[in-house]
Amino acid sequence: MKNFRLNLIIRIVLIALSLMLLFFLYYNTDFIATLTILMLIIIYEIYSLIKFIDATNVELTRFFQSIKHSDFSQTFANKSLGGTFKELNNAFNDVIIKFQNTRSEKEEHYRYLQTVMQHVGVGLISYEPDGKVEFINKSAKRILGIPHLTNIKMLKRISGELQNKLLNMHSGEKATIRIVDDNELLQLVINVTEFKLRNQIFKLASLQNIQSELEEKEMEAWQKLIRVLTHEIMNSVTPISSLSATVNQMLSKCVGDDKEIDADTISDVNNAVNTIHKRSEGLIHFVDNYRNLTKIPKPNFQIFPVHSLFDRIRKLMEHDLELNKIKLTTSIDPQSLEVTADPEMIEQVLINLIINAMKALQAIPNPQIYLTALIDERGKAVMRVVDNGPGISEDIQEKIFIPFFSTKKDGSGIGLSLSRQILRAHGGSIRVNSIPGKETVFTLRF
Repeated sequence: MKNFRLNLIIRIVLIALSLMLLFFLYYNTDFIATLTILMLIIIYEIYSLIKFIDATNVELTRFFQSIKHSDFSQTFANKSLGGTFKELNNAFNDVIIKFQNTRSEKEEHYRYLQTVMQHVGVGLISYEPDGKVEFINKSAKRILGIPHLTNIKMLKRISGELQNKLLNMHSGEKATIRIVDDNELLQLVINVTEFKLRNQIFKLASLQNIQSELEEKEMEAWQKLIRVLTHEIMNSVTPISSLSATVNQMLSKCVGDDKEIDADTISDVNNAVNTIHKRSEGLIHFVDNYRNLTKIPKPNFQIFPVHSLFDRIRKLMEHDLELNKIKLTTSIDPQSLEVTADPEMIEQVLINLIINAMKALQAIPNPQIYLTALIDERGKAVMRVVDNGPGISEDIQEKIFIPFFSTKKDGSGIGLSLSRQILRAHGGSIRVNSIPGKETVFTLRF
């Protein structure tokens, strides 16, 4: 009996007939055992009827429980209730399928959003007002140099200012923070917005390191200035140099023709003209040196072992190091470390740094220079030139890479500027970190 209604009617009829029979036997017979058995049968029939009717409630409960607990693996195909409930079962199954599709779409959108947020170049951190981090993408980890972050307060070891800004900034605010981390300078632009999710306020902070862009714009500005200066100076100096040489020749010719010209006057003129000529030549040479800053060639990128570069530098500098009694120590970790760069240009930078270190060590007892190479925590190749000289004061550290600036009387002020441009051409950076009276560290990152 598959039909629910028919099944229900038959059960009710049977219960009614059983009750009528019970009353009949009770009033017309003394069959106690029969009456007892009949009462038990009636109780069973009523229990069976209730259980049969409850089957629909069980299906409804199972349906709503599957929705409540997001269990969309359930199916509804109870044939024992008859064909009347076929449409109900189909409706249940349709709703479950809809929920399954909606959930799949939601999961796909979530994975898509996660993929976008993880691979975007801007650092993103989502956190609660108390600092608990809900999400941090790969770019933020790379910028901050951390493998994980569970609370904004953990950033105190990197920068207390960064921690305070992230905790105290409100929606729409922007800030710029300067951080020096392991000899690397970071200029971070921070934007914060607030949003509400599950009745909870969250903050979303974006981090961008604009240090390389600032350096590039700075160098472009200096190069433009240098091009203007060299153009104007050369336009003025070249004719002066040429004219002074011509006048000198004319005076020499007059002297050779024994014309009546006072010897002292001729001598003074000659001296003056010679001075002008020498000074003009000096200015031309001076301008040519600075002109080099605007003519950095494109690097010839090669993959080469660092130890071969260090070996060449040691051989080139060996005589000068021995003459100045300076000990050069090299270290490479791992020993098989290779970099992709122009070996000649990087060699030029390292030699310049070593020469500067040698000059700084002239009055230092037990002078030492350390030349090291390694892989940093961000996976970048790093080279360092370290000396135990007098160090560089903090205010000067900000200026040493500026063209024309030099702390030496005979310095041209282009060596470190040229080095920075070479590293920029490699997509890298050069930084200085110095402790006066202890050491100076120049760090090259590729």
